[in-house]
This record gives sequence, C-alpha cells and structure tokens, in this order.
Amino acid sequence: MTSFTLIGVPSSAGTHGIGQEQAPLQLRRAGLVDRLLAAGVAMVDDGDLPLALYRTGSPDRHQQNLDQVVRVAQQVADRVDRVVASGRVPVVLGGDCTITLGVLAGLQRHHPGAGLVYFDGDVDLNTPETTRSGILDGMGVAHLLGDGAPALASLGPRVPMLSADQLVLFGFDPAMLEPAETARLQRSGVATWPVDKIAGQPAKAAADALAALESHAHPLLVHFDVDAIDSTDLPLANYPHFNLGQSFDSAMTCLAAFCASPDFAGLVITEVNPDHDADGTLLTRLIDGIVTALAKAAG
Repeated sequence: MTSFTLIGVPSSAGTHGIGQEQAPLQLRRAGLVDRLLAAGVAMVDDGDLPLALYRTGSPDRHQQNLDQVVRVAQQVADRVDRVVASGRVPVVLGGDCTITLGVLAGLQRHHPGAGLVYFDGDVDLNTPETTRSGILDGMGVAHLLGDGAPALASLGPRVPMLSADQLVLFGFDPAMLEPAETARLQRSGVATWPVDKIAGQPAKAAADALAALESHAHPLLVHFDVDAIDSTDLPLANYPHFNLGQSFDSAMTCLAAFCASPDFAGLVITEVNPDHDADGTLLTRLIDGIVTALAKAAG
C-alpha cells in the first residue's frame, strides 16, 4: 500500500493578494486528514512550512516578490526531497501555483525523469518580459520550461526542469490565454488537453493524457489547481473561472484517474481560497473528491 505524507505550504507570495495561504489550515480543520485515514489512506501529517504572505512594494513589478517566491519553493523542494527519500509520496497543500516548481524540484532530486500533469484552468506561460501583472503565479509553467527569472527556472537539478514531452497541460480554458501565452504554447510542442477536449469524456481524456505522458516521463507529479473547476459549480478558487465548462464531477473523475496511475508520485493542490467558503460546504465537497482520488492511489 502506498504511504503518503501531507505537507502544508501556507503561501500567497506568488499571487495578487492574501487568502489562499489559509488553505492548509482550513482543509485540515474541515477534516481532510481524518477523512483520509477513515478511507484507509496511510497518511502522516508533516505540518506546515513557514507562512509567506503576498506583500506590496515589490522592487520589480514584472516579477513581484521573486525573492520570497524562490525562498518558498526552495523550502518546498527540501521538504519534498526528505519525504521522497523516506519512501513516501508527498501530498502538498498550497498555496499558490508557484509551489509546484519546488515540489517538482524536490522530486527530481530522486527521479530526474519525472514528468508533470498540469491540471489547471490556465497555462501559466507568461514571463517577466510578457506579463502585465507581474504575478509569478501566472508564470509557473514558463519557468518549468526554462524561461523567465533564472533564480526560479533553476530550482531543479537542470534547466529546463522539464522538456516539452515531460509535461501535459490539462483542463485549461483557451479563452483565458494572453497573446504571448498562445504564441509560447504554439512553439512549445507541449501536449495539451484544453477543457473543450475533455467535455463529455473526462475519463477518456485523462487516460489519453496519461498515455501521452507516461511514454516519455516517469514517475508523474500531478498539479491540481481548483480553478480548473467551473466557478459556477465550485467557487473556491482564488482567481475564479466562470463558465469554464468543466464541472466538479468531471474534474474529480480526471483527478482520480491521474492519481490511480501506476506512475503517480505526488499531488499538489493549489489556489484554494477559504474566504470564498462562508459555511464550509465547498471545502467539504473538495475534500470528498481528494479522498476519493487518493484512496484510488493508495489501493
């Protein structure tokens, strides 16, 4: 049976405001760990990394809070390194999407050929040169592919951290892409499953994406940003995506399929903003899906 370690990363350093740094605490309070244990998932809670909040006044508005984002990602990489060295599978609760760079960097210290399923409502392919906002949360994939700020792109054992065939972009809304992202994506050669390619056939889409990735990368990390779920169905994401087209049930079908892969080596959950959940029902619903997915991985 697979054994997991839970790591909390209470960070909003890479995004545009505070809120999602509360997610690790609030998911625990909502019963995530107890629910996982009750489902038979072998889980150890390794606590949280230090709190890192979004701050104003960044000296470079095209890569806001870069020093803090890099520091958090390095801390994440070290903690994931320790977990993987112990023979356990990391489950990382963010926090903004930049933490995934740290998770992959830590995993690659043991598995240089690791790949990534990037299950997200966005492609995050902006760079400090193309961005208007300067928010690094929207640049994660670009840095994984070797672009952007060298301090962030070089977190792993090599640059780029991923080749195009070691990455799948899954669940994004093409309408959300900025022109520079569209151009970068067309040049990249990365396999893509936009939301319209998933509609009506989530299980098949997830299986096809896994097949494409598993032939080039081993093992696989799964990044799951809750903004891949239509915000009209689950308005929990820090940055909402209304009328995205992927329902909660469809997204959970895909997540469970990814976690059930024999190559599954870790899960990162990002962009949960508990401030959007007045009565706790949204967190409970998300936990239902996480428990189902990890129970399949554990089995």
